[in-house]
Amino acid sequence: MEDSVFIGGGGENYAVKQGLTLKYANRHGLVAGATGTGKSVTLQILAEGFSKAGVPVFLSDVKGDLSGIAAAGSETFKLHQAFSDRAAKIGFDDYGYEAFPVTFWDLLGEQGHPVRTTVAEMGPLLLARLLELSEAQEGILNIAFRLADEQGLPLLDLKDLQALLVWVGENRKDLALRYGAISVASVGAIQRRLLILENQGGAKLFGEPALELTDIMMIDADGRGRINILAADKLMGSPRLYATFLLWLLSELFEELPEVGDPDKPKLVFFFDEAHLLFEDAPKALVDKVEQVARLIRSKGVGVYFISQNPSDIPEDILGQLGNRIQHALRAFTARDRKQLRLAAETYRDNPRFSTEDAIREVGVGEAVTSMLMKKGVPGIVERTLIRPPSSKLGPIDPSDRKQVINTSPVAGKYETLKDRRSAYEILKLRAEKAATDAEALEAQEEDMPVHEREFNAGRRYSGTRVTRSTSRTTRKQDSFGEAMGKMVMKELSGTTGRKLVRGILGSLFKGR
Repeated sequence: MEDSVFIGGGGENYAVKQGLTLKYANRHGLVAGATGTGKSVTLQILAEGFSKAGVPVFLSDVKGDLSGIAAAGSETFKLHQAFSDRAAKIGFDDYGYEAFPVTFWDLLGEQGHPVRTTVAEMGPLLLARLLELSEAQEGILNIAFRLADEQGLPLLDLKDLQALLVWVGENRKDLALRYGAISVASVGAIQRRLLILENQGGAKLFGEPALELTDIMMIDADGRGRINILAADKLMGSPRLYATFLLWLLSELFEELPEVGDPDKPKLVFFFDEAHLLFEDAPKALVDKVEQVARLIRSKGVGVYFISQNPSDIPEDILGQLGNRIQHALRAFTARDRKQLRLAAETYRDNPRFSTEDAIREVGVGEAVTSMLMKKGVPGIVERTLIRPPSSKLGPIDPSDRKQVINTSPVAGKYETLKDRRSAYEILKLRAEKAATDAEALEAQEEDMPVHEREFNAGRRYSGTRVTRSTSRTTRKQDSFGEAMGKMVMKELSGTTGRKLVRGILGSLFKGR
């Protein structure tokens, strides 16, 4: 099992070792199963296996119990004997307890190093998904991003985007000629969504220093890959923020990493826990983007593993890209459950020793139905596998131990201090202040003018050459009587009496004829 990640024992009496071949680990995978069937432990042993093989890992700690990977298991643990017996049963001869190199991250900056990106890097598509915008509102957001590029306005944090939207609203009439109508109501709706996101702690996601991908792809001096754990127990209170951040990170890996073809082992393995959150109510454009990333990112040396309760949570086009599968028990209480169970069983290569459908229904806690890619990427025959016990601590570590790990990590101090450099907010603020200063200077200049000059500037409509005062007076004297008489006659004729008079005159003329 030197070129693979040991998963557990299968076959008769669980004596046949089952492993995930490193060469095909970048072909992606799926870990599925009902609540309480052992998915978290499977995630833990996979992270341990990849780390030992020198492959960095990024995963989310949704329940708060994966921090134990940073500490070694103990012989005083209540399950020590059960773990030892299982290791002996599946042929895990060198089983022992050990800690693994871990880097803790946290969007909220409480249980790990702060992890940030900029508004510009997030982009309008993901940001519109995060804010749950309508099509019209998403269009305005795209206009804002286009204007930021054209006018050199860096969008780093939420206040930059808020300031830019204010500017778009104030200049909507001029912008409408090029981009179409911009509704004040839509701009206001986006601003309210940004306020909600800010109240949920989303503002901490945006800013600098932004996360550098190399910091989640580290290998320790002893050759083990670092396991990056994102604290997500509190973050799950904002599930859309959680899913959008992980999708952004996946997209960044896809866009930034170079092509490497099919390496002997992945450069990074990315676990997407609670994957159903990514696809719930997701627009087609977003699902298409995830499918594109899943299809092409393997050539960048990145393996993506989705963790969810049911395979049906993953769209079929994406599910077809997941060659390595670990299926824990599915419960079939309803007709719909039985149908999904049958469909899940049909995706595996049959094993003549047992019914796959029955096995998925019957496997116990810590046991799974597995199928890994074999030579030339061919799916292996399905096996009932007893998952190996973890070497690290099962359950969370103490807050003091977590703090110690954070303080001694390779990125300690790099992301803790927020930087606020000159960006869209500051640039637009300076423009507004300059406009206000220019207006005050002009107003002061007009106050210093003679009264007749101020009245002339305030009343004129055209910028033609002003005539002299003497000529103006002469013209008014010559025409004053004629103009007065003309105005009086026109006023009378335009009134009710005048209209009656005209009708009477015309009527008498026609009668005379």
